[in-house]
Amino acid sequence: MTVFKRKTRRVFKIAGPDAQTLLHDVFTAKMPENETGANWWALLSPQGKVQAEGLIGLHQGAFWLDVSHDIAPKFSRRMGMYKLRANATIEDMSETHQAGWSGADCDLKGAISHKDTRHPDMGFRIISTNADTTGWSEQEQEAQTNRVKLGIPELGHDFQSDAVFPHDIAMDLLEGIDFAKGCYVGQGVVSRMRHRANIRRRPVIIKLVRGNIGDEVMLGGKTVGTIGSVEDGHGVAIVRLDKISDPNQLEINGQNVVAQIPPWADYDFAGAPNPDKQV
Repeated sequence: MTVFKRKTRRVFKIAGPDAQTLLHDVFTAKMPENETGANWWALLSPQGKVQAEGLIGLHQGAFWLDVSHDIAPKFSRRMGMYKLRANATIEDMSETHQAGWSGADCDLKGAISHKDTRHPDMGFRIISTNADTTGWSEQEQEAQTNRVKLGIPELGHDFQSDAVFPHDIAMDLLEGIDFAKGCYVGQGVVSRMRHRANIRRRPVIIKLVRGNIGDEVMLGGKTVGTIGSVEDGHGVAIVRLDKISDPNQLEINGQNVVAQIPPWADYDFAGAPNPDKQV
């Protein structure tokens, strides 16, 4: 099975006796307890907006995670601030390690392989030393196309840092938020959004599209969202569901496009039922 380099992602390793407690207290997700899967996590601002996100997996007692290359320095600084006196190390491994993606598990010597727990079809995140990636494909588009066609957003491709809340990108539906644990940075905002009757902004799949990151999705001359990266005629858009009465009548740059609810989602257009609403 081919492994595709994720050159837009940077690898970090967090280890030490206090590593799990540190991550539990600052990330949205439940920390992995075994070496099988990698969970979706986010680091939030105190106002509850996503500043960094990625996958985190456990390997030989250390947590391995990936972040968007563009915000890696900011992420490193913030984690250093939260670390304080915690007995943990935070290492930027980008000089020695590379993240990759594969549609199936790969038995590669020395590689760290984790199943992406967001969806059964999201494949595997692979991390290996730079020296062991010479046989990997340079075509990152394969990984991007798979993700986009499933309607799962990613920072740097579909939204920017400090621009969205976790519910806007459906982290609550894709195992990205642990509602059972106590406080973490931004937790109060996430909790309040959970109890809303409707979540207005959600990711959708846009088909028949040509465009660029940030292009506006229009309906009846009004903006209802923005598109992310476009792969193979598909894109992920974060839209106002309550403003879309007809998903077949949307436009991007004057071009008619069709919006589709992702296969894993339980919301719909013109109102988004919230499965977490406490009655």
